[in-house]
This record gives sequence, C-alpha cells and structure tokens, in this order.
Amino acid sequence: MISTIRRSLVLSHLIPLIIVAPLLGIVLVYLLETQVMLPSLGGGLAEQAGLVAEMTNDQPGLWTDPARAQAFADRITPRLTAHLMLLDGSGRLLASSDGEGDAGQPEDPLDPAGLAQALAGVPVIQISNGRDLSHELAVALAPVFDADGRVTGVVRLSRSLIGPHGHARLSRSLVAGALFIVMIVGAATSVALALDMSRLIQQITAAAEILAYEREPEPLVAKGPRELRTLAEAVNFLAARLHRLEDARRRLLANLVHELGRPLGALLAAVQALQEGAWQDDALRGELFGGMEMQIYRLQRLLSKLAYLYERVEGAPELDRRPVDPAEWLSVLLPPWRAAALQKGLRWEQSIPAGLPVLSADADRLAQALGNLISNAIKYTPAPGCVSVSAGTEAGELWLRVDDTGPGIYSEEQSRVFTPFYRGRAAGRFPQGMGIGLSIAWELVTAHGGRLTIDSAPDEGSRFTIWLPVPAAAKTSL
Repeated sequence: MISTIRRSLVLSHLIPLIIVAPLLGIVLVYLLETQVMLPSLGGGLAEQAGLVAEMTNDQPGLWTDPARAQAFADRITPRLTAHLMLLDGSGRLLASSDGEGDAGQPEDPLDPAGLAQALAGVPVIQISNGRDLSHELAVALAPVFDADGRVTGVVRLSRSLIGPHGHARLSRSLVAGALFIVMIVGAATSVALALDMSRLIQQITAAAEILAYEREPEPLVAKGPRELRTLAEAVNFLAARLHRLEDARRRLLANLVHELGRPLGALLAAVQALQEGAWQDDALRGELFGGMEMQIYRLQRLLSKLAYLYERVEGAPELDRRPVDPAEWLSVLLPPWRAAALQKGLRWEQSIPAGLPVLSADADRLAQALGNLISNAIKYTPAPGCVSVSAGTEAGELWLRVDDTGPGIYSEEQSRVFTPFYRGRAAGRFPQGMGIGLSIAWELVTAHGGRLTIDSAPDEGSRFTIWLPVPAAAKTSL
C-alpha cells in the first residue's frame, strides 16, 4: 500500500516510464531494421540482379556452357558488391563469383522455395540464413527469359548482413542509451516534482494545523501547480479572515466591557445614593431616577445591537415589511432622541414634511438603523452643537437625513466607518461605543433595498443620508 503522497507521485511517473520506454525502443529498432535498413539493402540487390540479368542477354550460350558462364561471372564480379551465382533453367549452379562453378557447393545454401519462384519467372527478394547459421543473408533472384518468354536462367545475388547488422546493433545501442538517459532524467524529474509538491502540501497542512490551534501561520507562498496555488491562496485568505475575526472578537469583548461598565457604574452609584438617604430629597430623587432611566435605555440599545449581531450570525434577519407612513412613524420615533439631545445641551432641529410617500418597510428595523445614526450624532457632537433630522423625496427615492455639527470624519476614514467594530479616532472623535452602530445601519438599509451615504469633513460636521426606494404605487402620487 502506498503510504505517502510523495511515493505515489514518484510511482505514478516512473511506472508508465518504465513500461513505455522499453516498448518504444523495441518498436523503434524493429521499424528501423524492417522498414528502413532491410528494404533499402534488398532494393539495391534487386536492382543489381536485374542489371546483371540484362547483361546476360548479350552472352549467347551462357546458360548452356558452364565455362562461358564462369568467365562472365569472373568478369562481372569486380563490379558487384554482392556474391554472384548463375543458375540454369533447371536450377543447377553454372558459375559463381568465388569460382566454384558446377564442381563445388555454393557458399550459402539455396532456398528451394525462393528458387522455385524465380524459375517460375517471379523476381525474389528474401532474408535467409548463411551456411554456418551465424549470420543472415540478403538474397535477390532475377529470372532471365529467352525470346519465347521461357526462363533460361536465374541471376542470384547475396550479401551478408554482418555489416548492416553492425549498424543495427549500433542503432540498438544508441536507442537503448537514449531511452536509458530519458528514464534517468524522467525519474529525477518525477522525484524532484514529487518532492516539491509534497513539500507544498506539507506546508499547507502545517498551516492548517496551526489554524486549528487558533494561531496565525506564516503566509504561504503560492507556487507550484494551479490547484496547489489556489489551495495556498485559500489558506492565506482563511488565516487572514480568522485573524480579523479573532481581533474583532477581542475588540468586541473589550468594548462590551466598557459599554456595560459605564451604565452599570452609574446605576450602582444612584442606588448607593438612594440607600444613603438621597430618596428623601424630592429634586435629587427625581434626578437620580431620570439618570437611572437613561442608563437603562442605553443598556436596552446595547442589547438591541447585540441581538442583531446574534441574528446575523444565525442568518440574515427577516424583514417584516408593512406599509409605513414616514411622517407618522417619525413623529413617534424622534421625541425620545430630541429629549436626549436637549439633555446634553444640544440644539435639536427637525423637518418632516407632510404627504411623504408610504413605504414598504420593517418599521422596527428601520427605526434601529435611523436610531443608530441619531445616537452617533448626539454622542459625537459637543455642546452647544446642533443635531437635525429631516426627510424628503428626490428622483423617486425617499431620504432620511441626520446632520450634526460634530468633529467630522476624514475622507480616508469614510470608506471604513461602515465596517464592523471600526471606531473613528480622527478629528476629535471619542473612542466610545462598540463600533457596530453604523455597520448595523448600513446592513439594515441595504436589506430594505436602499443605500446609506456619508458627507463629512473635519471640523465641519457629518451628514448621513438613508435613501429608500418608493413603491411604484406611491410614486404615481408624488
């Protein structure tokens, strides 16, 4: 059983190479010998045999006189590169290039089948064994015809394949050497690739293990095959996201402790004052109860934000859309905020015209979004500044606007204020709150199909505008 991916990768490259390379070498050598070398050699012999057969036509009596046949063989042999035999029409040896003639046996044995074909008038090219069976011969037989078309003799040329076989052995050695080099290079390449891929996989695995223990790994270098690069980039993205989430969790806990500590401390101080006799002073008792009520409202708003965060983790909160008359809805929503602004010493302004188009919205969720904007405006505007709320319509949209005369927001911060847990520190903004109010407002407005925009500059205050789509039926009445 393959125990490691490195071994499996190496074997996956080597096994096909070990099987394919030798088979390819055998096929190449076979094709080289049978389709290139031997046909070329046989074709040359057949051509020479045909030329010798034509030359015998000028030698009358050659096929009946062994002496004349031997003389012709001796004369033509120096011009040939093969062993010559002249055989009469019955297949009897008349002469040969080694001078044996009728008295001796030929150096290479005659093939009866090939000779029979030649005597039948069919040229023959064949490979046959020599006398000692240690080497092979290339043989070409060319029949010679008389004036009546009868075979009067056969010209036989043969050539040893020891020389060509030497070339064949050399070609085999070269092919085998080339294949061996290819196998070595292929094996080294496969091992290198396997080591590189296994190293990348080990690095990714180690990074995943570090993430499992809630530690931040070193960023992985995206290299290697596309799949591994994609996997490394995904692990880097996951690590960065987990790091951001962990950082957000720490900030959330710190901000939550801070936000809970102030109202609880104020409530504790009020309770202690009442226990020590402050309840007997009517004016002081009223102030203490009013302050306690304000702190409780503050805790309620905090719990509302935390509840929204929980709902977002569980899944996008569903909107309970119903027809909402903006003027009527704002008349109930704004008075508590007006009281909070006046209590801080701010000037409160509002401009809510009558006849605003009816919206299809979740009144509670929309109130939470607008309340977060007003809460921030009151929180970050020092006395005796001004907070104003207005509404109107423009280009088929209804807008709800919150203006303040606070310290404003730098342009580089404006793209980040809707990010969860981000708290602006520029332009004198106080580091209070959990940094989720604006992100919740943005998500709720977006869920209604609207948009939330910001227009601000340092020392010039801020303007947040909620833009909501007006239903088609309400647009016709605008």
